[in-house]
Amino acid sequence: MDFTIARDYPELQGDTQEKRAQWFVEICHRTAVMIAHWMRVGFVHGVMNTDNMSILGLTIDYGPYGWLENYDPLWTPNTTDAQGRRYSYGQQPYIGHWNLARLKDALTPVIQDGEALKTGLLTYADTYSDAFGGMLAAKFGIRALSDADASWINQAFELMHTTEVDLTLFFRNLASVDLHNPSLEPLHPAFYREELRQQHQDDWAAWLDAYLTRLQTDNIPAAERRSRMNTVNPRFVLRNYLAQQAIDKATTGDSSMILELLDAARHPYDEQPQYAHFMEKRPEWARHKAGCSMLSCSS
Repeated sequence: MDFTIARDYPELQGDTQEKRAQWFVEICHRTAVMIAHWMRVGFVHGVMNTDNMSILGLTIDYGPYGWLENYDPLWTPNTTDAQGRRYSYGQQPYIGHWNLARLKDALTPVIQDGEALKTGLLTYADTYSDAFGGMLAAKFGIRALSDADASWINQAFELMHTTEVDLTLFFRNLASVDLHNPSLEPLHPAFYREELRQQHQDDWAAWLDAYLTRLQTDNIPAAERRSRMNTVNPRFVLRNYLAQQAIDKATTGDSSMILELLDAARHPYDEQPQYAHFMEKRPEWARHKAGCSMLSCSS
């Protein structure tokens, strides 16, 4: 522990015990920020066992990871988690806190300041709430969240779940909605099932009215709002079916798709028209295909 603090946390000051206490608080802070970013882009780790968490606040030791396609807070890319869904997308913030509580238990014999350990867990909760709240506001193109925003934001996610809407495409295309000529048309490419879109068209229209009313409150110029949204809502994510296709090609000696995906991943917020075919919603053939939807831990 002291070696790790000296090497990786040289900014911490004080005697040994003070550094150890500060160290745990910082781990909690970094973990909260990391998981907030996971939630922002729809990343699902898949195997959040305590031994798969990093004390540096990094993403490590993931096998069946994936990105949400149609929004489902209970989606997991891990076949061994399919029954309990402990590590599903929506559970990740809570599992992060649970894992840190187990780390606190392990550190109790060597960190004398019990209050500092409690502070660490409180820091995690506060940091995650602040970080994800700010990210959520940015994703929807508003300046900051207020209590009054809960209703229309919750409704958006409920409708996305009910009507099978692609998380990445929805938020990216939401930036293109015109306040002066409002239409749901920019969002149509994000729907996986046309019949669900039509069935809930009135619900979506009502939501769009509420959303546009909220945008008018901030009165951010359209170009600025779109630019701000496009810096937090990626155009490209490494969808499972793309990774599997690249793997299949590589097994035949063709690594070209791996190199293309790597190049696209270097600029995930740019349009990159040369890689437009990587930025479409999951094809229907990949919905349940092995490797394209879920994987086992040993895959």
